[in-house]
Amino acid sequence: MPNSSLNSSSPAATKEAKSAAPKRSLTPRRRAREYALQGVYQSLVVRRAGSLPNSAAIAKQLAEDPAFRRCQQDLFQGIFEGVLERTDELEALITPALDRPINELSPVEHAALLIGTYELAADLSVPYKVAINEAVELAKTFGGTDGHKYVNGVLDLLAQTLRSAETKAS
Repeated sequence: MPNSSLNSSSPAATKEAKSAAPKRSLTPRRRAREYALQGVYQSLVVRRAGSLPNSAAIAKQLAEDPAFRRCQQDLFQGIFEGVLERTDELEALITPALDRPINELSPVEHAALLIGTYELAADLSVPYKVAINEAVELAKTFGGTDGHKYVNGVLDLLAQTLRSAETKAS
């Protein structure tokens, strides 16, 4: 009996399974945000464990990934350092928009919210819709099933305050 194309070990089935996987657009800017999310995530996990994160060591470890050279490194550095330097301020902005204590958020959602809030509050060159969308995409890629919806809702509320003129104009 010949091998069926449904046999999961056949090369054709493997090729079909790979092509069915969603393709991600990894522009240098998206890559930078993904690495920033990974760094902020590590920092949050270390903080939750009761230690002080070493941002230089985290950045060095992320830079060792061969794909890191394909990210927009100045954007990575700006977001990563900006979020870590202003975490308390960013969390104070986020907290009123939450329906639970901030320490009950998953570290991925927490990191995505910090990055989105940082871009909304500190980088006015990024349109508010882009800041929200990028944070939502990070939560979709790295977070739980519906975490991106939560991130979207919280950042949408924050944008109305942090970028009121921009949100009213659109």
